[in-house]
Order: sequence, then structure tokens, then C-alpha cells
Amino acid sequence: MTNVGIIGFGTVGGGTARILLENCDLIKKRTGVEVRLKKIADLDIERDRGVTLPSGVLTTDAYEIINDPEIDVVVELVGGFKPAKTFILDALKKGKHVVTANKALLAQEGQEIFAEAQRQNKTVGFEAAVAGGIPIIKVLREGLAANNIVAIYGIINGTSNYILTKMTREGIGFDSALREAQALGYAEANPAFDIEGIDTAHKLTLLSSLAYGIDLSYDKVYKEGITAITPRNIQFARELGYKIKLLAITKSVDSEIELRVHPTMIPESYLISKVDEVLNAVYVIGDAVGETMYYGRGAGDMPTGSAVVSDIIDIARGNHHTLKQYNAGVYKIKDMKDVHSMYYFRFTALDRPGVLSKISGVLGEHNISISAVIQRERREGEAVPLVVLTHKARERDVLDAVMKIDKLPVVADTTKFIRVEGKE
Repeated sequence: MTNVGIIGFGTVGGGTARILLENCDLIKKRTGVEVRLKKIADLDIERDRGVTLPSGVLTTDAYEIINDPEIDVVVELVGGFKPAKTFILDALKKGKHVVTANKALLAQEGQEIFAEAQRQNKTVGFEAAVAGGIPIIKVLREGLAANNIVAIYGIINGTSNYILTKMTREGIGFDSALREAQALGYAEANPAFDIEGIDTAHKLTLLSSLAYGIDLSYDKVYKEGITAITPRNIQFARELGYKIKLLAITKSVDSEIELRVHPTMIPESYLISKVDEVLNAVYVIGDAVGETMYYGRGAGDMPTGSAVVSDIIDIARGNHHTLKQYNAGVYKIKDMKDVHSMYYFRFTALDRPGVLSKISGVLGEHNISISAVIQRERREGEAVPLVVLTHKARERDVLDAVMKIDKLPVVADTTKFIRVEGKE
């Protein structure tokens, strides 16, 4: 029998407890292991979570779990950095395996945690830290272990995906979509982690380390959120056959790893572009398997609880593992300015003869070639939008070109651009 203690009885803790209690017979029949929920610690043990617990399970002292010699697996679900990190390290030092959904802690301070797990020969399971109920950690660690990973593209933040979906479907602005997401409980009162790409970057850090064996590199992830996306950008994207999504992207290119999170235009025909609302998807390309996609609910009590329990079952079956950084120091993280991508530009230019040739001339000087142009709302002598889609170009050249174009007397406002992924 494997005894489990949960620290943190919030949304995910409640879902994890419910699964362990209600599906314990199913788990035993299917896997041959018996998992017992022995203790739950939380500062508030009076509030009803809708889960019927056996007598004596609840405590307000996390160290009743950490110091209990009968408990084999400590599940950390309090979130944040302190005291979560202390709980995890102390549990490992006490000879416990640990399961956590704490992507921010692992992404930013995971080196110390995984090093301690290796010293103690214990597992730190984190399936629940990325994409909720989608078993993407197991996919990368086991299912695609025979593959060199070419690239990963992820829609892995439900809040941002919901906001962009509402803006796309209803033509509303960012602020209105955010307020609706908050009213429905999809966004926090302070949504910065979600809308600025920080949460997505935490998850991308873990995925890239698994995929390429590199050190956890959160500080090197390029991060750009969705706050600057407008209905007009979405409208022009649609006219060009694209949708805008907040993508987490990691690629291996010439012994360098790209790590970037930003709004991205992707063709409407691509399956991942159809992932809407709060759903998540991770699209993985392997050299042997080719293109694969994993889709489902990326948050919530039961989907995330399911991921937590999957790690507990793995440990109970003797499948012990930790994050192995076998390529530490081998790969270089590519500077964002050296990344190559296609680009969408929206210039605000005066409606005069020769304007397009001036802009295209600057683009040409910087090795940026045009693949499509939209010019609408003709009002001679006034400022109107001019939309340009490019072939692949280097980010450094794009930034230099935009700086020069914005100084042209025929350009009336700062140029907006969005990176584009897909086949040229």
C-alpha cells in the first residue's frame, strides 16, 4: 500500500482527494496498486469542499504529513514559492517522494529541488504542472522517448485562450473580454501572470527541459503577452486566413534552442488554431513519429487532480523518475533577435502615391520580402492601415526595419507586428 498526504486543500487538492477516495477500487483493479489517502493539511479545515473525508484525515499542520514515517508520497498543492519550496525540500530529505502542480516554483527554482531529489533517489512528479489533464509530461518522458524533438507549440494558458476566443468570435476589445473572463472565474482579479505570458513561460520552461535535456531556463524565455492585440489585428488576420493565439514555442535549430512565448498568427486550417475557449493543446513534432497533438482541459479540480493521481500511481508502481538534464551546457539558447519567422505588419500610413514603395524599399534593405498586402479604407491624404505579410525574416532585421519605417514622414503611428508560424 502507498500512503499519500496532501498539503493544500484548495481546488486541485479537493479534486485529487475526490479521485483518490472515489476511484481507489478502479485504480487497484487497473494498476494492481493500492493507494490510500492518509492525511490532508490546510490552514482552513472548516470550509466544506464537497468531499466526504474519513475521520481524522484533516490537520492544520503540514509537518504531520512530512514527518509521518508511514506516508510515502507528499503532494504539494499550496502553490507559490514559500512555504511550498520548504515543504518539498523537507519532504525529500525525510525520504518521501513528492508530487506537485507548482509550475512557477519548478520553473524558477527547480534546479535545487531536482538536485535534492537525485541526492535522495526520490521522484518529483509534476504532470499536473503543465496543461492540466493532458498527460504531456508522460508523452515526452516515455511515449516519445525514442524521438529527437523537432519543435513544440503549445496553447497552455486557458485564460489567454478564452480572451482571444471571445475577441475573435464577437469582435470585442481586450478589456471587455478580460472582464468577462474574470466574471466567469477564468481570470484572477490580477490576471498579469496569464495575460503577460508568464504562466505560459513557466510551463514552456518545463517542456523544453524535458524535450531537450537542457537546464531549466525560465529567465531566457522571451515573453510577450496579449494585451496589445486588437479587434482590428484579429480582423486582418482572418482576411489573410489566420487566427491569433498565445503560443509557447520551443524548437531545436542548428544546436540552438528557441524559447519564446508571444501572440502568434497561425493558419485557420491548422488543427491547433481550432482550440478555443479555456481548452489547451500541445503540438509536438518528433523526428520519428512526425506531427502529434494532445488536447484537453488545461485546468480545473478534476483534470488537474487526475494528473496528480497519475504521478502517485507511477510512484506506487515503482516507476521512479526525476527531471534529467542530460544536455546541460550542450545547447545554447537562441537570442530572440536571431530567431527567424514570418511576420504580419500593420502600418498606419498616409494615403499618398508611392507610400507602399517607400515602406517596401526599407523592408527590402533589411532582407524582408513581402508575400501579401491588404490596403483598405482609402482616404487620400489621411492615415489608413496598410497590412503586410512577409516571408521568413530575422527578428533583428525586423526591429531595425520597423524603427526606420516609423521615422518616415508618411507613417503616422507606431508600426504593430505579430509573428507568424506555418508553411510559407
